[in-house]
Amino acid sequence: MLAMLLMLAPRRRPRRARLAATLALAIAAAAQPAAQEAQELFNRAVADFQNGQLEASLAGFDEVAWLEPSFAPHLWQRGVALYYVGRYEECRRQFESHQTVNPNDVENAAWHFLCVARAESPEQARAALLPVGLDERLPMRQIYDMFRGTVSPFAVLTAAGQVPSAQFYAYLYLGLYYEAIGDPDRAREHMEVAAGARYKSVGGYTHAVARMHLERMP
Repeated sequence: MLAMLLMLAPRRRPRRARLAATLALAIAAAAQPAAQEAQELFNRAVADFQNGQLEASLAGFDEVAWLEPSFAPHLWQRGVALYYVGRYEECRRQFESHQTVNPNDVENAAWHFLCVARAESPEQARAALLPVGLDERLPMRQIYDMFRGTVSPFAVLTAAGQVPSAQFYAYLYLGLYYEAIGDPDRAREHMEVAAGARYKSVGGYTHAVARMHLERMP
């Protein structure tokens, strides 16, 4: 069996599942032992992150990138880990790199905003917001426009409607956005909803991000 790097269980979403499948084909051309090692390192890094072992997780993702440099741009999980250990410039570069292989991903642009906001300011982050193509998932267009400063947070919740996955991402990115612009009370209010058990099945890896983020909030 071929190793499938970046395949998560449960999967984060179809687009990144397709990216994982593409990577699997790339791995097939590599030496099988190296592919298996990369898969094991990746799985361990994911588990470490979900268990709150951030430095160990980041070290694992770094090993994957070192072992298979062509896979490094795909490691958006590394960017998230870099954010949580406070290495914001590297975080920024990881998401800029990921855009080259996943240019339609609003979440990538959002995390890039968060990294720049921490390293510089929300105003600089907005000015540096990465362009994205068509992300058809609800409410990704509204989330992007919120970070861009052209729609209100209320518009994000309205667009999410009654779709559980859309609600999860709305609450998650509202929480992250409010924190980035200096509104900790609203940040916590929304992150508590995103981290709730009812969204575990639809949030996948990102639900683990929400739970860990909530635990780290003052």
